Amino acid sequence: MYRLRVKEVIEEQGKTVGWVARKAGLSDSVVRRMVKDPGYMPQVNTIMQVARVLKCRVEDLVEYIPDENEVE
Repeated sequence: MYRLRVKEVIEEQGKTVGWVARKAGLSDSVVRRMVKDPGYMPQVNTIMQVARVLKCRVEDLVEYIPDENEVE
């Protein structure tokens, strides 16, 4: 399972949803959903745009959480 960490990165950098949306050329509603719904998985291109404006790696915005039933 994957979880978005967009909210955490935005807060760490002191940015706002509106600022990220404007700089990335995305709608406020898309970025807001990425912040409020960690389970939401937008298109890879969208995550890449957010990573670019936040000057971070895509891997910083997406966290892998192993499923409890996952066999190693």
